[in-house]
Amino acid sequence: MFKAVILIGGPQKGTRFRPLSFEVPKPLFPVAGVPMLQHHIEACAKVPNMKEILLVGFYQPNEELNRFLTSVQQEFKISVRYLQEYAALGTGGGIYHFRDQILSGGPEAFFVMNADVCSEFPLPEILHFQKEHGDTHNFVILATTANRKQSLNYGCIVENEQTNEVLHYVEKPSTFVSDIINCGIYLFTPDIFQHIGAVFQKNQQDMLLEEQSNGWHRAEVIRLEQDIFTALAGQGKLYVYKTHHFWSQIKSAGSAIYASRLYLNQYHKTHPERLATNNSHGPKISGNVYIHPTANIDPTAVLGPNVSIGTGVSIGAGVRVRESIILHGAVLQDHSCVLNSIVGWDSTIGKWARVEGTPSDPNPNDPYAKIDSETLFRDGKLTPSITILGCNVNIPAEVIILNSIVLPHKDLNRSFKNQIIL
Repeated sequence: MFKAVILIGGPQKGTRFRPLSFEVPKPLFPVAGVPMLQHHIEACAKVPNMKEILLVGFYQPNEELNRFLTSVQQEFKISVRYLQEYAALGTGGGIYHFRDQILSGGPEAFFVMNADVCSEFPLPEILHFQKEHGDTHNFVILATTANRKQSLNYGCIVENEQTNEVLHYVEKPSTFVSDIINCGIYLFTPDIFQHIGAVFQKNQQDMLLEEQSNGWHRAEVIRLEQDIFTALAGQGKLYVYKTHHFWSQIKSAGSAIYASRLYLNQYHKTHPERLATNNSHGPKISGNVYIHPTANIDPTAVLGPNVSIGTGVSIGAGVRVRESIILHGAVLQDHSCVLNSIVGWDSTIGKWARVEGTPSDPNPNDPYAKIDSETLFRDGKLTPSITILGCNVNIPAEVIILNSIVLPHKDLNRSFKNQIIL
């Protein structure tokens, strides 16, 4: 039997996701109409003989997380539990800390995946690949191809092209190493804990020499990428499976709109019922659009492509929405226009107002381009990016909000562009 572990991080992570991560833990942010993590869980639940899914992170358990756990367990009929770390332990430290929970029941192998990636999650293919590579004690990294410049922002993998063995692994190199990059999705066997345990013991030894306080915690902070993969490369234990399916990181709010597009596109195959269609009494739909059944939308509105509309959203006459995420309870009044933006929970956009951002999409002419995780500022100016309205923001009628980030609970009274409105 198999298990899966999803690393969900914690409150100090996801800072690039503000102001949206103020309201909801980033892993529960809705992408293509469902919480980000649900896409992972759905893929895991489809793997035959998958017994349990464990979420590992250091969020305080909260109402929202508990509600999510209950609903996915009911929907996918599989045990989903949250294991809370006492502090941020890194990508390897968390699974080592909870190794007994992961190994209980004797799984032959387990998946480990980062919560902030969006992917087709080719999990059965990874299992098949592991079997094909003879020894079932091998570990597999899912990888994809990036362009040369962007590969420097990821973990880079040099492989033996005949056997797919990982010969060399470097996390975020300073010069070009390889265009094969780590997707943050792995298949491990219980043997991995010997390798993590060895690093833990070495860390402990180093701590004793330093005689630092809080040494135990520091010894438990272990990073899979730098501490484990770099050491395992070239030892005949680590293999790479390259996927040609879609993959992207979800680091910033702008990348959530892009991830939404990738998932909405996949819904044609996996969930056609989630995609809105044109009919005589509904709004005009162009391209892929997700509309929650509780949303109330005027038939003269035009939505799409790449739009997702949350619970209880109200959209007036003649409204135009494109490449945007509208979160629950938002109100878009008549003839307002929303492009490349995320409209926060319970926000209101007045009549004839325009809320617009600049898309941060990968270069469409480069098949291997990934989304750039832009810094917020460049050359002392705010980098033009998507517009984000935090929760409960009021935009008056007939104003323009362009390339701006508006923090929660603001009532604006004029137009803004290229600003963070505190």
